[in-house]
Amino acid sequence: MPTFSVPGAELDVELSDEGGHPVVQLHGLTSSRHRDRLMDLDLGRGLNGTRLLRYDARGHGHSTGREVPEDYRWPVLADDLLRLLDHWFPGEQVHGVGPSMGTGTLLHAAVRDPDRFVGLTLLVPATAWETRVAKAAIYRRNATLIEEQGLDAFLVADLAAPRPPATVGTPETGPDVTERLLPSLFRGAALSDLPAPDAIAAIGVPTTVLAWIDDPGHPVSTAEALVDLMPKATLAVAHTPADLARWPSILCEDVARHG
Repeated sequence: MPTFSVPGAELDVELSDEGGHPVVQLHGLTSSRHRDRLMDLDLGRGLNGTRLLRYDARGHGHSTGREVPEDYRWPVLADDLLRLLDHWFPGEQVHGVGPSMGTGTLLHAAVRDPDRFVGLTLLVPATAWETRVAKAAIYRRNATLIEEQGLDAFLVADLAAPRPPATVGTPETGPDVTERLLPSLFRGAALSDLPAPDAIAAIGVPTTVLAWIDDPGHPVSTAEALVDLMPKATLAVAHTPADLARWPSILCEDVARHG
């Protein structure tokens, strides 16, 4: 796989070039292209006739990173994304898709460069604004737990947490991040939030927001707030694995809309 240099990291990148519209697919915190496939969050698997760019964010999967929490703030990840798009799809409008941290990255990039995107498919947006404070404290505690007691202690607690009903049947997976970097990633997430609501309200591209129920880290309230703010946004909420299985076809419809 090719790599792409950004300040402080080498990103592992994959382009599936079948011609057609450019699409960029991101992943969530502690995940990767590989882990998102296992979690049924690889929506791009249903696409045909596109140029699909996928990559592991800095510090994740096969990409490198530094033990610097500030490197993993969502605005920095948005910088990485825009550099990638300038390299692979120069001067083109792309469709962006990604869950959680990927959603945060896409929204920061869209605020920064609104003409870059022709549409967005945002999955399970994470806690934001008022609900972000408590989640940030959890991230900081996780970082300290890993440093003091090791990765296994974190995994015991993480795997014991209830899973959203829509994800029943998907494999239990651990972070696709090294133990050395994971505390920095968590602290970077604690420093992150979505763009200000008035900035998000100015994102005028067609957007689908996909949420699932019973996940405190990715509450439906964030998805509903985004749809209320964004002038061309719609919402679909998954309650069951069958609902989740429909998400790739939703992305196909979103991309075909621009084709």
